Amino acid sequence: MDRTGRTTRAQERAAAIDVSPARLAAEIERLTRERDKARREAEALRARLEQLVPADGAEDGAEDLETLRREREEYLAALQRERAEFQNFRRRAAEEREAMLGLAGEDLIRKVLALADDFDRAIDHRPPAIAEDPWVEGIAAIDRKLRQLLESEGVTPIEAAPGTRFDPRAHEAVANVPGTGRAGGEIVEELRRGYRLRERVIRPALVAVAADAAEGAADGADAGSTDPPPIH
Repeated sequence: MDRTGRTTRAQERAAAIDVSPARLAAEIERLTRERDKARREAEALRARLEQLVPADGAEDGAEDLETLRREREEYLAALQRERAEFQNFRRRAAEEREAMLGLAGEDLIRKVLALADDFDRAIDHRPPAIAEDPWVEGIAAIDRKLRQLLESEGVTPIEAAPGTRFDPRAHEAVANVPGTGRAGGEIVEELRRGYRLRERVIRPALVAVAADAAEGAADGADAGSTDPPPIH
């Protein structure tokens, strides 16, 4: 207390501190427990280290660990290579299977196209006397269904109408016809329909192509106007 008899702030702080023997004994016991726990943990860690690297052969233990580490890395690298090779094998097998299926499907489509050619010839050469007969209309309906089936499989006809410019990638010229009145290189007649399977030509269109004017004149002078057009 000061001269006036009041308690100072420092005195209040000191009074708040518990320095009783019981409190000190409890604090000492707590610190002792924490120290013993830390010692036990350190001893357990040391024992584990000794198991990994024996004290009497530290260098040998370190070498063994390094050897094990290298072997693990080699096994891991080999496993990764095997996995990559397996993935590549599975991808190649899938591609080959898809290619084989594609070839089989393409072969079947070519056979169906031969059937479509028969329908074309039958319809184009139907006798005029039965042109309006319901039976003929039924044949035409079957032909339309066949065309729809081919289109659903990605098969589309190649443009080869008269006047179309000859394209060696899609057309096959079987006749070079002079004196048609068309520019040289234009298609005069489609002799057999050609088809694409998606973006690839699976059967070129057979066409007759107009000869150049100079070529036609030379052919006429050599062979006469009654000669048949040259076949290429």
